[in-house]
Amino acid sequence: MSIINSFQNVFKVAELKSRIVFTLALLAVYRIGAHIPTPGINGEELSKFLMKQGGALMGFFDMFSGGALSKATIFALGIMPYISASIILQLLTVVIPVLARLAKEGESGRKKITQYTRYGTVVISIIQSIGIAVGIESMSDGAFVENPGWAFRLMTMITMTSGTAFIMWLGEQITERGIGNGISLIIFAGIVARFPNAVISSISLMRAGELHILLMLLVLVIMIAAIAFIVFVERGQRKIPVQYAKRQVGRKIYGGQNTHLPLKVNTAGVIPPIFASSIIMFPATIAGFIAIPWVQALSRQLAPGNVLYTTIYVSMIFFFCYFYTSIIFNPIDIADNLKKQSGFIPGVRPGTNTSDYIYRVLARITFGGALYLSLVCILPDILQGYFKVPFYFGGTSVLIIVGVALDTISQMESHLVTRSYDGFLKKGRVKGRRS
Repeated sequence: MSIINSFQNVFKVAELKSRIVFTLALLAVYRIGAHIPTPGINGEELSKFLMKQGGALMGFFDMFSGGALSKATIFALGIMPYISASIILQLLTVVIPVLARLAKEGESGRKKITQYTRYGTVVISIIQSIGIAVGIESMSDGAFVENPGWAFRLMTMITMTSGTAFIMWLGEQITERGIGNGISLIIFAGIVARFPNAVISSISLMRAGELHILLMLLVLVIMIAAIAFIVFVERGQRKIPVQYAKRQVGRKIYGGQNTHLPLKVNTAGVIPPIFASSIIMFPATIAGFIAIPWVQALSRQLAPGNVLYTTIYVSMIFFFCYFYTSIIFNPIDIADNLKKQSGFIPGVRPGTNTSDYIYRVLARITFGGALYLSLVCILPDILQGYFKVPFYFGGTSVLIIVGVALDTISQMESHLVTRSYDGFLKKGRVKGRRS
């Protein structure tokens, strides 16, 4: 009952209530736009053709756009161009000194990098939308296009690029004026929107005798266990003990307390699988519609369930786990701050030795986090390959749903606690991925 009462308290806080309503309203706008067709394209027939030709790969990519890609709607590109631009900017931040300085300038530098990300999103959207327009024209001799030509290509480019820019704006508005991270919630909404179709598809398979009810119950048990495992690992921490030396200022003595430095097992969150997916999916999907034998063969190998796809996907997850962790968590800065505050790790000398020790611990737990993400993300391949269950029942989608839900509920609880209301749990608080 305490959880129910806590959720009832959510609507007693005027600001929190308005933020939730604002977020739901913008997500509803996003879902409406995902059904508005791009002018000049027969979306329904194209969707049937793409799902037949693209198979699991198209279903995987379509998951991130909430079904908008297969129907070539105005939101067909989804938020993936923004994510791709973010990847490029973060990689360039390590290479280009100017961007590295901007990243260290605080709020002003963050705003400039965000602006560059927006420009990059538009450029990537233009390239991808033109590629989609040309690809649709070449399919079945232009059977899905009413009036092929450059007028159609320009119209498609403008429409889809504007759609992605609008989604990007919706995400930023949700982050600033709503609750939770806007970009993550948009991906979350696109995945959840496909859940009713997945349930209906599963019921149809059971009625047709293609999916046994006992097997379906086993899959549900596996899903519940996977969700519990994800929540457990996402909340997992490695606590490094920290002790502060006593110091006397006048007649008062400060410091002397013992605390800890929490290092999350999965510091990078859900970013690595999303980054890895965005790099693999789009080139593989486009390659599937190029009528060249070796390109077609490569496209089939890059489909989920194949050895090449799994190898590249897991390798990229490991790479982005370490890369993203190194960006958001700097052991040298932590060691310097501890030294300035007269803090130290017992048994470790301050300064370089402290940063090296933190780096070693972080590298070990990041390996565990990357292994956990890889196992969860390849779960759909195992379920689909051996149990023939619908593709939706998989790790990447569940990982995103659970992670975004934890972050959002954590923010809601913070609003409640700051206004003297109880949290959602009797003991402790709900921890998001950045807590």
